[in-house]
Amino acid sequence: MSDSTDAALAAEGDYQAFERLYQRYLSRIYSLCARLSGSPTRAAELTEDVFVRTWEKLPQFTGESPFAAWLHRLAADVVLSGREINGAVGTVEQEGSARLDLSEAIDRLPPEARRIFVLHDVEGFKHEEMSEIFGITVGVSKAKLQRARVLLKEALGR
Repeated sequence: MSDSTDAALAAEGDYQAFERLYQRYLSRIYSLCARLSGSPTRAAELTEDVFVRTWEKLPQFTGESPFAAWLHRLAADVVLSGREINGAVGTVEQEGSARLDLSEAIDRLPPEARRIFVLHDVEGFKHEEMSEIFGITVGVSKAKLQRARVLLKEALGR
């Protein structure tokens, strides 16, 4: 079944339809939570929270946007809505001549830079969406993304 069909059925209380959505998106949502939180343990907790919130908010899903986009936005809201981001490193430090892989470099970004980079470059959020999520202007969002990219280049030795 399609996402929109399963979402409509789940919104009416169909647990099997919700289970299909859960299985379809579990790994993507966990990955997003892990990237934003910087902690596998915290990501597991946040993933649970996301799917609990999804169940509660499914009646509000109108189908105007794809279900995947709606769910990722909800996940980002859960992670970023005043919850402390754990496991962050305050600055990106050069590791001598050893190059970090991209995933490790992203994990080492300061929390705010990591959130902006992951939402925009990994998850495909637009600057307008991020400005709403973070309560900043589009210009500030763009500037923060540019800073995150500079830090990544430094961390990767480029």
